[in-house]
Amino acid sequence: MPLTSSCPPPLRAGVRRLERTLYLYAGLEDFVLLYPVYALLFARHGLDTAQISSLFALWSLTGLLVEVPSGVWADTVSRRLMTVTGPLLTAAGFALWVLFPSYGAYAAGFVLWGAGGSLRSGAMEALVHDELERLGAASRYGRIMGRAAAVSMGATATATAVAAPAFAWGGELLVGAAGVAACLLCAAVGATLPEHRGPTDRGAQRRTRRGAYTAALRAGFTEVRGSRRVRHALLLSVVVTSVWGALDEYVPLLAAATGVATATVPLLVLVVWVGVTVGSLLVGPGERLSGRALGAAVAAGAAALAAGALNGGPGGFVLVGAAFLVFQLTDVLADARLQEAITGPSRATVTSLAGLGTGLTTLLVYGTYAGLSAHAPHGTVFALLALPYLAVAAALGRTRT
Repeated sequence: MPLTSSCPPPLRAGVRRLERTLYLYAGLEDFVLLYPVYALLFARHGLDTAQISSLFALWSLTGLLVEVPSGVWADTVSRRLMTVTGPLLTAAGFALWVLFPSYGAYAAGFVLWGAGGSLRSGAMEALVHDELERLGAASRYGRIMGRAAAVSMGATATATAVAAPAFAWGGELLVGAAGVAACLLCAAVGATLPEHRGPTDRGAQRRTRRGAYTAALRAGFTEVRGSRRVRHALLLSVVVTSVWGALDEYVPLLAAATGVATATVPLLVLVVWVGVTVGSLLVGPGERLSGRALGAAVAAGAAALAAGALNGGPGGFVLVGAAFLVFQLTDVLADARLQEAITGPSRATVTSLAGLGTGLTTLLVYGTYAGLSAHAPHGTVFALLALPYLAVAAALGRTRT
């Protein structure tokens, strides 16, 4: 619903201020010049593939362990505090990488990065939704989060483009310092996010000071168990997000399998990410789709992914990009549906439970991909992993909205 003149000016101004702050936060969070070169940095300091893989595993494990506790902290202490602390931990991790280049420092940095990402996860969604609800603009949540995702992708693309010349000019010290600076600025912007907690929330904070963090966790589990709508929305979010989120990591391998020159691989990856960005920007029209229409779109996306991957040539990446467009659109809509379904005080906790489910399922998809890739080419594996989206399409087709 657009902000019309019938909406009081202070509320319109509050929504716009929240949007601008969120977009700036999202852009700074992903404008990290280290992202495209950190594997190179590790290799330059003597780490082999097995050691680098162990760092990724440690990163994932840390995120999973901190995911739900961070949601509880956000609900019982402060969601804004989580959005500030997360980038600060990530900045500390990046600083360790640059100042003390060694396996131990890299491992500690990944632990800090994983914890920082989990602190922000759940807290940001809960903060934005509740602030919009307070301002009478909860219906704008999906569109705002979609645009924030598009800003994040744009920042990542820009950082990737800038990283190569920056690395050539100033080396790892420059790209590392730029990454730390981006995270510190992100934390500063996070500190300006609004957070208004009602009487119920203040009661939760008092219980926290008495040591009862378990109350928020129990409330989150109770809402998931007791609400069929929340449970279905959570499961939908987990499946939609985890499959394409895991496949994203293998897109460069799929591109290389087409036989194009190495220099062309990033261009094919860019085609896919253009689709993802467009999907983020189409949330507004997507919200008007019926459940059956959205289900049909997801089924078409699954077919496009399979056809594009099996094409075996660079032209197939147009279909892969179209599929990722649909999946990203559905991803944001699934999060919006989950936030709309949550009615209790433990919004960040429930959202973090979805994040935990997504993380575990993503690891399952990684394992499945590894097992299948030993017996089939990348195109076939992509096509097989498109099948879960047919189940998603069927589930959406049975919903009324």
